[in-house]
Amino acid sequence: MTIRLDNVQGFGKDGMDAAMKSFGAVSQSMQAIAAETADYSKKTFEHGAEVLEKILGAKSLDKAVELQSDYLKASYESFIAQSNKMSELYADLAKEIYKPFEGLVGKFPATPFAGQTGS
Repeated sequence: MTIRLDNVQGFGKDGMDAAMKSFGAVSQSMQAIAAETADYSKKTFEHGAEVLEKILGAKSLDKAVELQSDYLKASYESFIAQSNKMSELYADLAKEIYKPFEGLVGKFPATPFAGQTGS
């Protein structure tokens, strides 16, 4: 049985092109994810420092507890929003990784060795 080299080379080239596009998408998406993570971390740290200053400057225990409670609520809501945003970024990453390979599936013949004679 012989394998048609032009078919194999074509599939190999298409596969390599798709892989390179996929790697490019991964690189861009990971940069976006890293930037988003750094921005969120910076905002969270700054907000925590501001609240700590307010708590330390509070005139009463009730005011300090109120500030802490408000901070915890805001932090939780911010975390949930950030988690949703990160989930979307990772979902987009998965879609971008797969996208270059979508066209390849239809190019593969159902029977790759059909019409070839055995030797």
